[in-house]
Amino acid sequence: MLRATFLAVGIYFFIILPAFAQSEAYLDASKPLDERVSDLISRMTLEEKAQQMLMSTPAIPRLDIPEYDWWNESLHGVARSGVATIFPQAIGLGATFDEDLLLRISTAISDEARAMYNAASDQGYRRRYSGLTFWTPNVNIFRDPRWGRGQETYGEDPYLTSRLGVAFVNGLQGDHPKYLKTAACAKHFAVHSGPEKLRHEFDAVASAKDMRETYFPAFKTLVTEADVEAVMCAYNATNGEPCCSSNFLLQEVLRGEWNFDGHILSDCWALVDLYSENGHQKVGSPEEAAALAVKRGVNLNCGDTYQHLANAVEQGLLDEATVDQALATLLKTRFRLGLFDPQEANPYNDISVEVINSPEHRTLAREAAQKSVVMLKNDGVLPLKNDMSKYYVLGPTAANIDALLGNYYGVNPEMVTFMEGIAGAIAPGSQLQYEPAFLLDRDNINPIDWTTGDAKGSDVTFVVMGITSLLEGEEGASIASPYYGDRLDYDLPKNQIDYLRKLRQDNDKPIVAIVTAGCPINLAEVHELADAVLLAWYPGQEGGNAVADIIFGKTSPSGRLPLTFPKSLDQLPAYEDYAMQGRTYRYMAEEPLYPFGFGLSYTSFSYSTPEFTTPRIKKGESLEVSATVTNTGAYEAEEVVQLYISDLESEVQVPLYSLKAFRRVKLSPGASESLRFSISPEMMQIVNDAGESIIEKGDFKVYIGGSTPHPRNQTLGATMPVEAVFTVR
Repeated sequence: MLRATFLAVGIYFFIILPAFAQSEAYLDASKPLDERVSDLISRMTLEEKAQQMLMSTPAIPRLDIPEYDWWNESLHGVARSGVATIFPQAIGLGATFDEDLLLRISTAISDEARAMYNAASDQGYRRRYSGLTFWTPNVNIFRDPRWGRGQETYGEDPYLTSRLGVAFVNGLQGDHPKYLKTAACAKHFAVHSGPEKLRHEFDAVASAKDMRETYFPAFKTLVTEADVEAVMCAYNATNGEPCCSSNFLLQEVLRGEWNFDGHILSDCWALVDLYSENGHQKVGSPEEAAALAVKRGVNLNCGDTYQHLANAVEQGLLDEATVDQALATLLKTRFRLGLFDPQEANPYNDISVEVINSPEHRTLAREAAQKSVVMLKNDGVLPLKNDMSKYYVLGPTAANIDALLGNYYGVNPEMVTFMEGIAGAIAPGSQLQYEPAFLLDRDNINPIDWTTGDAKGSDVTFVVMGITSLLEGEEGASIASPYYGDRLDYDLPKNQIDYLRKLRQDNDKPIVAIVTAGCPINLAEVHELADAVLLAWYPGQEGGNAVADIIFGKTSPSGRLPLTFPKSLDQLPAYEDYAMQGRTYRYMAEEPLYPFGFGLSYTSFSYSTPEFTTPRIKKGESLEVSATVTNTGAYEAEEVVQLYISDLESEVQVPLYSLKAFRRVKLSPGASESLRFSISPEMMQIVNDAGESIIEKGDFKVYIGGSTPHPRNQTLGATMPVEAVFTVR
């Protein structure tokens, strides 16, 4: 009898159960996606459906569904999940003006993400930050330097943000015809850039023109061109409607106009703001908030509001069919990731842990950091020889890992600080000394100072200064910020400037300032006191090596500013004002400290006068423009060629000029390259006050060069772009 029982059990597990599993349509990888999703939902209870729409989904053992946590981050490397390659912070990636580089970086990140997921899954680990759904990139516009999270963006320009965002999404999601490598997410939709303290209740008021011209384009491009899998709605309200319950944003624009077919998720606990007394108070209860968000299209809740979905259905606030529809859209992402398919069906399951922090990825991180550094000043000091008698490294961020990381970062056992990078680059026989010298944001407690005197005996002094994410970042994360992560004081900490003044006094030896930050800062006095100024951003794990490569001439600096540095906050509108008038290079009439697109090189470049295929076209036609760029200096270097267009005869207010194309060109001394750009009708479009894209007749000016046409560039030592005019009849 016992033997017969074991035989029956064996037959069940080895014959009957597999046959049963194969009959489950949702487990059959050969069936259409919609059929599989529908079959799975039909087997769930209402409570189970609601739980699967929360960020931390529980397992459903009877359906062979493991737990899954949707929340993961990869802003500039896989974050919060263990050892990973750490690339420059997003604002530094913006400074590279390099689409190909961002594609290679995000491909490396998705390789590491898959490898980490595969390893964790093999061990049964399914914690938060172990999944394949990454809530990046942040394609909000860095419209105001006070915003602490601006470091997460690619800068202030909608076109640059669009192009880099597309490249990043493509690398994350891969190019397999069936499977997503990982799922990317465009955030935070929309019109979101501070203040951090008010983000749970703030109403960002923006005109139709500003939304269509500035705040929407990157999101639209990621949806329509990159097919981004997810979009995150923002905490704040826009024009009176909380973003996560906005019919205009989520239904009319995102789903309707742009035909977005991925899933929408709330920012974390943003749905609580719909009913909280400290939030928007749109509704009166969590059940009402859950029902409203689902009706408006929010498929996934980062937070816990959707635990009230079943009650909302029972109370008649929405029907179960609406829940089913929202869940179906969400589940498609998990199916596209291959999470319900056999292991061998998905090639991304074969990516091994050998790719994590591999030598190739470290080399890529170094290249990215090199290309991100912006040289703001050089009085002939750089590049330096690496065999001088004595070097002195000073400053609170010289040996500080925080200065490499920014926010939303991973960890790495081989971080290279600025002090370590410089130390590794100097020749034997040369001396190098290091002292922190001064604190990050307050006066030294001990008044005795040996360092400024010692510096006079050095051949060159490096002062590594600036800020870290202790002082700028997200609400709650920047623990030394008195403004919830925002930077309401535009100046560097006073003690840093005081120290630099003291260091400069009676000291004729070169001083090189290396500045770390993720935002514009008033560097006017640093520019005056130092002989050379390098803006390093938060350059990632290879930041120290990359800066040393530039200092000692292994590579020429080629980064360009992806945002405007005003001279003071007095030049800008109020922080809470979301109108673009007076903001960014496109609408700021006052002279900045450093213009958008600015950055110096060790060499010089010249451009020929632009030539059009035809100087006159009809409305709706395209034309091409060409120019030749020549390296007229003594160093091999990369030039960031930038093309801007101005509408000279518009009947509505238009930008002073707008970036429409960019390209990196590497040239040896004396070498030239002919460049050709296509100018499409879309590049001639302007947005009128009704938010409509139109093309006007009249003259358009094209600028081509290594900077914007702002005269401040020439004052700072950059070459002004060449220009030419074409006409639309």
